[in-house]
Amino acid sequence: MIAVLIPCLNEEAAIGKVVADFQRELPDAEIYVYDNGSTDRTVEVARAAGAIVRRELRRGKGTVMQTMFREVDADFLILVDGDDTYPAADVKKLMQPVLDGEADMTVGSRLSADLTKFKKLNLFGNRMFAGIVNSFFHVKLTDILSGYRVMNRRLVKSVPLFERGFGIETELTIKTLQRNLRIVEVPTPLGVRPEGSESKINIVSDGIKIVMTIAALFRDYKPLTMFGALAIVLGILAVGVAAGAVATCPTLHAMVPWLCVAALTGALSFASLILAINLHTIDRRFSELEYLNSVRS
Repeated sequence: MIAVLIPCLNEEAAIGKVVADFQRELPDAEIYVYDNGSTDRTVEVARAAGAIVRRELRRGKGTVMQTMFREVDADFLILVDGDDTYPAADVKKLMQPVLDGEADMTVGSRLSADLTKFKKLNLFGNRMFAGIVNSFFHVKLTDILSGYRVMNRRLVKSVPLFERGFGIETELTIKTLQRNLRIVEVPTPLGVRPEGSESKINIVSDGIKIVMTIAALFRDYKPLTMFGALAIVLGILAVGVAAGAVATCPTLHAMVPWLCVAALTGALSFASLILAINLHTIDRRFSELEYLNSVRS
């Protein structure tokens, strides 16, 4: 069974076409539109187009996705935004690696396709977020914020999601990588919203939330890397302060305050290292328990 999941808010101008396009490409799929409290005719248009319409009144894209993943049971789930910026014609390309067992999730990468529709600030932010994730997980992803994805049941039922807003794609990507599940990117052009459809993303506030989501996830799932790096930075700073004090202070009395700063920084460095090791050990134990539970179930 194949299910198409479309979270949307006030997409009256686009949702009918999105539903019709996916019905044409996947006539046997069930198409679900999850409305997040629209004040326009989104629900009526989606239902008239033939979609199964459900509502999640708790605001936030992440909240809607959690509800969709919990309620819809299918072998393959296709996630797409309701703003008609992702081409339904590419859905079979995205599905193929998952159907062939080569990926647990495919991502429609807008940054490996046509970039002309991207605003410069959006492009910069997406590349920055991707660079951070790539450096921590040693992968080469280009678009971690894409809303166009195909996933198998195993991934959807094994990755817990908690982010309520637009950081949900970041959380989904990082937790998929952390569980050693396979991600394949497929180049997908970015379309233009139809007239009457407006983006719900606030570049500044949502950008900050995504950064905070990344930091929180790295703290939880890459503690050795995160706190180990902090320990190294603090250690270098402590040595630098101590060396500078010895080299520039004419008397021992003048040197003492700087040596105290160096000692405090060194202590923080050591504490960060101990914290990194302990959290890494705890994370490994929980990962092993999670794996054993998944095997038994």
